[in-house]
Amino acid sequence: MFYALLWEAGNLVDLPDKRIGFYNFCLWNETAGELQCLKYKHLQVIGISLPGMALARVCVYACLVFSMFYPIFVAHVKCAGEREGWKVILIILIIKMTGLSAGLGIFLFQTSQWIQLSDFTEGFLALVGTQALLLLQILTATVYLSWDKHTHMSKPFY
Repeated sequence: MFYALLWEAGNLVDLPDKRIGFYNFCLWNETAGELQCLKYKHLQVIGISLPGMALARVCVYACLVFSMFYPIFVAHVKCAGEREGWKVILIILIIKMTGLSAGLGIFLFQTSQWIQLSDFTEGFLALVGTQALLLLQILTATVYLSWDKHTHMSKPFY
């Protein structure tokens, strides 16, 4: 996620004839013979919703912010060994997964007319990989909570 959103600056398509991302929408201009980045008023003319793109940006980058603080929280919960903390971790993971999915979905919906599947670069693959890893973490936390529940329920009281 850091690679896609910071290193690649949110560009999910970065080709010689087009650069499309959360902050850029540039297409090849035959007349000028160069890549031309469209301004907000031009994006509205071609049917791209500015509030939609802003919402996509907020959803995806909020997931990045959660990711920066997530390891500290996990370390705290792991040291404390609290079951309630693991439930909060699961909720955070679900929020991150939902935000990233919603942001990517809105972005793809808005730009699908100008992007072919073969146009996506490593930034897009990194975000899809992030979704897969988030799904794996959700599964792991769910299994752990289930295991922990059954382990503590089966212990006799003395």
